[in-house]
Amino acid sequence: GIVLVAINPYEQLPIYEQDVIYAYSGQNMGDMDPHIFAVAEEAYKQMARDEKNQSIIVSGESGAGKTVSAKYAMRFFATVGGSASETNIEAKVLASSPIMEAIGNAKTTRNDNSSRFGKYIQIGFDKRYHIIGANMRTYLLEKSRVVFQAEDERNYHIFYQLCASASLPEFKDLGLSKCFHFPVHRR
Repeated sequence: GIVLVAINPYEQLPIYEQDVIYAYSGQNMGDMDPHIFAVAEEAYKQMARDEKNQSIIVSGESGAGKTVSAKYAMRFFATVGGSASETNIEAKVLASSPIMEAIGNAKTTRNDNSSRFGKYIQIGFDKRYHIIGANMRTYLLEKSRVVFQAEDERNYHIFYQLCASASLPEFKDLGLSKCFHFPVHRR
């Protein structure tokens, strides 16, 4: 298959805007510069032409920009494929991201908000190739982080959010206290 090597510049660049999506839409692979939108367009085109499921695998080290690349691919599909309903499917898919990130993101030495989970997101299209929905089929959490954090790293964000809410009545039965009361296992 096609391989795209992308580098996270750690800043916003004007190469992911709406006009760039439209520039890549309908183009053949290789006619334009390498881009996540070129990969997404090729998958979209093959899905429509061959009427077969397509996959885009986004892989890389911590802080490489995998989550952001996946969001850009979804934005491409939402823009090019449109939506079969009046509701904004892209917004709904991306709206789940803060919840997933609270449960699955943690501070690492490379990134204060690093995804420590893998996911398989399935986007559904109708016969006219409009997005009709999406669901997360698999969610793989890095479980070791729950009981161990390396020096200068932290547990999942949700742990600190729950500890900060420990005094609320609905959390009383959880027996939470301040996060610094929990022992951290170090090697």
